Amino acid sequence: MADQIVVAGALISGPSLLVAQRARPPELAGLWELPGGKVVAGETDETALARELREELGVEVTVGARLGADVALNATTTLRAYRVTQTGGILHPNDHRALRWVGVDELDELAWVPADRAWLAELREALS
Repeated sequence: MADQIVVAGALISGPSLLVAQRARPPELAGLWELPGGKVVAGETDETALARELREELGVEVTVGARLGADVALNATTTLRAYRVTQTGGILHPNDHRALRWVGVDELDELAWVPADRAWLAELREALS
């Protein structure tokens, strides 16, 4: 079986980054993450990320450059982040407990899902 890629989007607007609070699974509920989801067969990372953000957040995005390095979630799953720009739609937490805009000074204070912490340096740079 092919390895699973999970894509996450760093939606940055001016000095702020959009973070999403997980509703599930129980061990991650309440923690904050960059929204995104699984790449399915036949999709590129960019197509998958645009679809996931449309489903999860109700927004249309343009997927830009990679952010940081790949993060191994387990032996078969890799997490990959991209910068995204909102081009349409209205933000709504369809799949999350809450959405929040945070500034560079709030990044370290957030209760992040463990995997997304790997990108804090790149996120700080992107927001500075």
